[in-house]
Amino acid sequence: MSETMTPSVDDFAEMFEASVVGKQSFEDTVVKGTVTGIEKDMAIIDVGLKMEGRVPLKEFTMPGQEPTLAVGDEVEVYVERVENALGEAVISREKARREEAWYRLEKNYENEDRVDGVIFNRVKGGFTVDLDGAVAFLPGSQVDIRPVRDASPLMNIPQPFKILKMDKRRGNIVVSRRSILEEDRAEHRQEVVKDLSEGDSREGVVKNITDYGAFVELAPGVDGLLHVTDMSWSRVNHPSEVINVNDKVQVQIIKINPETHRISLGMKQLAPDPWEGVAAKYPLNAKFKGKVTNITDYGAFVELEDGIEGLVHVSEMSWVKKNVHPGKIVATSQEVDVMVLEVDESKRRISLGLKQCADNPWENFAQEHPIGSIVEGEIKNITEFGLFVGITDDMDGMVHLSDLDWDKSGDEAIKDYEKGAVVKAKILDVDPDKERISLGIKQLDGDPMDHAGDIRRGSDVTCEVTSIESGGIEVKVGGEEGPKAFIRKSDLSRDRNEQRPERFAVGDKVDARVTAFDAKTRRISLSIKAREMADEKEAVEQFGSADAGASLGDILGAALKDND
Repeated sequence: MSETMTPSVDDFAEMFEASVVGKQSFEDTVVKGTVTGIEKDMAIIDVGLKMEGRVPLKEFTMPGQEPTLAVGDEVEVYVERVENALGEAVISREKARREEAWYRLEKNYENEDRVDGVIFNRVKGGFTVDLDGAVAFLPGSQVDIRPVRDASPLMNIPQPFKILKMDKRRGNIVVSRRSILEEDRAEHRQEVVKDLSEGDSREGVVKNITDYGAFVELAPGVDGLLHVTDMSWSRVNHPSEVINVNDKVQVQIIKINPETHRISLGMKQLAPDPWEGVAAKYPLNAKFKGKVTNITDYGAFVELEDGIEGLVHVSEMSWVKKNVHPGKIVATSQEVDVMVLEVDESKRRISLGLKQCADNPWENFAQEHPIGSIVEGEIKNITEFGLFVGITDDMDGMVHLSDLDWDKSGDEAIKDYEKGAVVKAKILDVDPDKERISLGIKQLDGDPMDHAGDIRRGSDVTCEVTSIESGGIEVKVGGEEGPKAFIRKSDLSRDRNEQRPERFAVGDKVDARVTAFDAKTRRISLSIKAREMADEKEAVEQFGSADAGASLGDILGAALKDND
């Protein structure tokens, strides 16, 4: 019979140390435990090694859900410390779930898998989401495809999310609900688009209206853009003029982008194109009634029928009103008579004229005021090339610089006139096509050249001195009504001592020879010196020469005596 050995003190020490080491190895690990009891809101869990711990019941369920834990259930918990002051293990179900969740979520993130979670709280810039133990951040921009004003219906319910970013060291997870919705919509849209073809006619519901068009839903989650230009053949300033939100409309699929699956829609394409055969329907120079639909700086658009508009350019709006905004001639919605000036069916353009449906005042003026008629009017404007004189309330005539004065240059003569002065003028020309009236002021007195006699180069004329200047003298040729000319100082005499302007007086009569005459520029060049030299030459030829023994004084004396 063997003897029973009693453990020594050393044996008890080794056993105690082994039990302590075993317990300490539990710390900071996840272990399995058994629920031994439930007291109020706490669960009592046996984690082994004759230790129990307490965990709040709320750690065993998702936010917003009731716990279903029962005695005998086996659960995983995280051991933070083996014993506290009460001799219990400090354990946590939440930390165990977090460790498990991070391991699972990292794999989901790598595989770009969806994860389930619950939005349980609102924070600055977004919301917090429980991903079955791990807490993630949901930015406000990632909640839905469109901005969400009230997110309360989305909270505390399980739903899928996509992980955008993970950082375990910092404990950060960013998720998106919007990405899931976009993926689902794209898949659904792709399936629906497969059954659509360009040219198909479909019924849709107007979901949204913008300044440039409307979005029409063809199927749940699948919409197309109905551009404002494709709503009607007529001009549409804003989509709300044609459709309203929630209207059911019949549309035609114009285009489907195979890459983006964007759909372009049209309404007008379901009706006949009014531009087909428009050239035959609106022949040139024919007159029609229309309604002004739009006014711009360069003209006005006139609707001839639904879908057919033509442009009345500002230059075709009035015979007499120039540089006037079209809005001062016509008004929107006004009915007007117009004439067809040009039709380009391929470019869908019609040029119209408004003034052509009224009498041409320029033609009437030409009939009532023949060339040579005298008119009177106020100087409306002075420009670098002449005067504009108001002949009627709406019509102006122009006096060119060259028609201001017979003797003065245009730049000099225009200084005698000022804006607002009333002047008389003679009608020189009327051009109804160019809408021009040419006037002349100098023509009122007749042409001084008509009173100058026979003027040609080499002829001698008698002049009257009208002005004494330092560079010569101004004279009138052929009497009081004759043209003016200027004799330069060097042409006053063949004798240098006599080339002094001051030896003449206003009113003196002098004879001079025409050295140059330009009928086009009306320029006359005179010279007393040239006439004297011509007389001397003639005398020498008639009475002899100095070589024959007679002096120049004798010859001229004989010539003068003969003249006497």
